[in-house]
Amino acid sequence: MWTLISATPSPYARKVRIALAEKGIPFTLQTEVPWDSTTKTKLYNPLEKLPVLILDDGKTAIYESHYIMEWLETKHPEPALLPPSIEIDDRLFAKKVEVVCDGICDALVLAFFEKQREPEKQSQPWAARQMRKADGGLQALATWVDNAQGANFLIGNQLTLADIAIGSMLGWFTLRFPDHLWQSQHPALKKYWEGLETRKSFAETRPSPQTLKDSIV
Repeated sequence: MWTLISATPSPYARKVRIALAEKGIPFTLQTEVPWDSTTKTKLYNPLEKLPVLILDDGKTAIYESHYIMEWLETKHPEPALLPPSIEIDDRLFAKKVEVVCDGICDALVLAFFEKQREPEKQSQPWAARQMRKADGGLQALATWVDNAQGANFLIGNQLTLADIAIGSMLGWFTLRFPDHLWQSQHPALKKYWEGLETRKSFAETRPSPQTLKDSIV
């Protein structure tokens, strides 16, 4: 059986967990805090980042969420989480949505850890820049959801990588930045996200915080 090394709040790992669940692929979940000195992540990923998917030989590791999702779709194409190959523009759009969602997460991770510094060491311009990126990304997602006109899914009538990416990002955003006003600013995006959260694969992978043992900033 495969093993997925994950962190409980990670939106990147949640994408993979949802994809594995949707494809009906059994796996063992190994929870880690990649920032801690005791992490085993570096044994499988030279970049020391999660998620990492370890195959059943216990050695072969697939890492970086974009690549894992691509690998899964290539190796286990059914049920598909991308539109059919003939719908090339829809496939590219789904991947574009993932890029925006991961970009939001990247910016928010930087903003989150900036807040962990001692107040006198924090850079407000730096934090503000990261939040501008997040807000710009949210506006793009809100526009795309508005264009879907109340549909359950962003592309066509089935769950795709785009929905998984948006749902994973918004779940983490809400956990780490509970005071952000995105839900009132983008009501259609909120309604769409709430619909995704009722799906079994989403409901069973909701993020939760972890305690960091080591100082990271």
